[in-house]
Amino acid sequence: MKRSALLMLALLAALPASAEIYKWKDADGKVHFSDTPPPSGAVKTIREAAPASARPAGTQDGKSADASKPKTLAEKELEFRQRRAAEAEAQAKAEKESADAAQRKRACEDARSNLAALNSGQRIGRYGSDGQRVILDDAARAEEETRVRKQVDDFCK
Repeated sequence: MKRSALLMLALLAALPASAEIYKWKDADGKVHFSDTPPPSGAVKTIREAAPASARPAGTQDGKSADASKPKTLAEKELEFRQRRAAEAEAQAKAEKESADAAQRKRACEDARSNLAALNSGQRIGRYGSDGQRVILDDAARAEEETRVRKQVDDFCK
């Protein structure tokens, strides 16, 4: 019972709106549904085709002549893929912006930390090209402070 009801529902959904649907029983008592009548025997018409005069103007075979017809599965799939690609692109852009912002924040914190160390009055040392530690004198300290202030201005906007 469920199977025949499901079959009937599938047939009804698959047929165009203007087609006739016929129901009949064969010699074995099996019920059949079709869009074409049987060669002989008693037939019951379930749905009749709409006459041409009953169709709206500008239509042919019950289908609209304008662009408002339903989208095909291929068109829906294409739109879905385009939406998915746009969402993925927007997400990638947001992740890149987030990573760039985090990197600028770290660079700003590092530059501020270096500037605080330079302004603290402690002795600052660097490693020279020969691998030996060199303590910055006042001129080198002022030069380094100018460079670090520029970094703070650039990174901490």
